[in-house]
Amino acid sequence: MGKSDELRTDPQQLAEAWQHTLPDWINEADSCTVVADESDNNAIRVTVHAAGHQMYSFDFKVTYVDSREVKAELVDVEKDGVHVDERTDIIQELIADYTRHLHECAQALHQLTHV
Repeated sequence: MGKSDELRTDPQQLAEAWQHTLPDWINEADSCTVVADESDNNAIRVTVHAAGHQMYSFDFKVTYVDSREVKAELVDVEKDGVHVDERTDIIQELIADYTRHLHECAQALHQLTHV
C-alpha cells in the first residue's frame, strides 16, 4: 500500500458522514451512533442498537486499511447494558449482517475517503 492511498479525511468529518449514511444500510428499525476513535485517526467507533425485544447493542471498531477498504472488528455485544456471549447463532447472524452493512456503507462513502 503506497502513501497515496492512505485515508486523508478528517476523523470528525468521517464520523459525521458515517452517522448520516449508515442508517440507510442497516435495518430501518435499528439505530446507530458513530464517533471518531480518539486513539486512532484511521478508525471510527460504531454502535448499532438492534430493534426489537432483545435490546442488543453491537460495538464495532471500523478501521480504514486504506482509502477504500475497511476492517470491521466486533468489540462488544450487550443486552440491556450487560455484556453477553456473542457466540450464539442469532448473535453471530446479526454480527455477520452488521459487518456486511458496515462494508456497504464504506463503499457508499468511497467518494469522501478516496482522494
